[in-house]
Amino acid sequence: MSERFDVVIAGAGPAGAQCARDLAARNYDVVVLETEPEDQFPRQSNKSTAGTFPSMMASFSIPDDVVMQYTDSVVLESPNDYYVQDQAGAVLEFGDFKRFLVRDGREKGAEYRFDARVRGPITENGEVVGVTYNGDREVYGDIVVDATGPAAPIAKKLDVCNLKRDHQAIGVEYEFEGIDIDHPEYADLHDAMMLRLDHDLAPGGYSWIFHTGEDTAKVGLCYIQNDSHQQYAKDGMGIDDYLDYWLDRDPRFDGATRIEGKQHRGSAHIQKPKSMSTDNFMAIGDTVPTIDPLWGEGIHKGMKSARMAAITADACLTPDEPNTDAETMATYDKLWHSEVAPRARERLLMTELLYLVPNERYDQLMADLRSVGAQTLARVNAGDKRAITKLLHLSDLPTLAEFARQRLGS
Repeated sequence: MSERFDVVIAGAGPAGAQCARDLAARNYDVVVLETEPEDQFPRQSNKSTAGTFPSMMASFSIPDDVVMQYTDSVVLESPNDYYVQDQAGAVLEFGDFKRFLVRDGREKGAEYRFDARVRGPITENGEVVGVTYNGDREVYGDIVVDATGPAAPIAKKLDVCNLKRDHQAIGVEYEFEGIDIDHPEYADLHDAMMLRLDHDLAPGGYSWIFHTGEDTAKVGLCYIQNDSHQQYAKDGMGIDDYLDYWLDRDPRFDGATRIEGKQHRGSAHIQKPKSMSTDNFMAIGDTVPTIDPLWGEGIHKGMKSARMAAITADACLTPDEPNTDAETMATYDKLWHSEVAPRARERLLMTELLYLVPNERYDQLMADLRSVGAQTLARVNAGDKRAITKLLHLSDLPTLAEFARQRLGS
């Protein structure tokens, strides 16, 4: 069985579904292949903390009814201190959010096929021309888009994005009730998204509490499986062990209980890709990862990458003689670097350095942030080198030397 579309998208996550929305709105024939059955979409293993900001909600016309809780502040915690920044945000009900994107895309004309596991690309003369799914089923397209996240069955076989498992982040999250949201030993987390830097709890990563109303919150942690994690990790402990370790030691969870059926797991690649496109092909969303060093918010980045891919596809397919060769498709790479993740190299270096420093430096970081203010913090998160230097001290030289050694070694 074979069929043909203008664009074939693998993956119905936020990036894949948003790309389909944009393309269908431009009257392109687009099909989205999603591994999960529709009646189970999205499964618990395919969710996010779903913290985002008003800019994403407005840019992509996301309705209020997918929001669990609007927030007023972002809190950064260290082992012994914290920093509070006034910043409006939103914690999404991720399942409702993803189902909205699918529903809206269908209304615009996109076709969805659930229970359709993509196996890999179909190539002719070295160029991708379609994908195989569910065994021997085939679908062809002028352009193929991989939006499957870290699985990346198309991008990996085409060797496009340079995805290495030694730079993979893993995370786990539960939704809880009965949390002491305003415990006297910590910052008030009412209407807040909190990120905690503490190697004792999340070696080489961070943990979080995102308030979702009354005494409920999303609670989880993640870490990158790299040298920083190995340096601070406890022998024999996995991701679930670290979450239990935190729950047992933090008094905010003394009366808390897990909400049944609200367990979320995920993973992402944390490195700069070598490329994002080739002949007839683009990789979007978490297939081409990027991360803000401090906030960690990836939903907006994934949605932006989807929009840049749709713009590229439109530019390639609009002419009387469509051109989807590698040079023309590289428009997407240029848009990704300018609009989705500017200063990607600096941002990723900041991420790696942030998770390498010891716990004592996280306490100092909180004081530094209070000193430099919100504008400098925003510039740091955007990879501004001058802003980053404002947070450095002479005492950081040994850490910088170790960071340079690791970079040279890799």
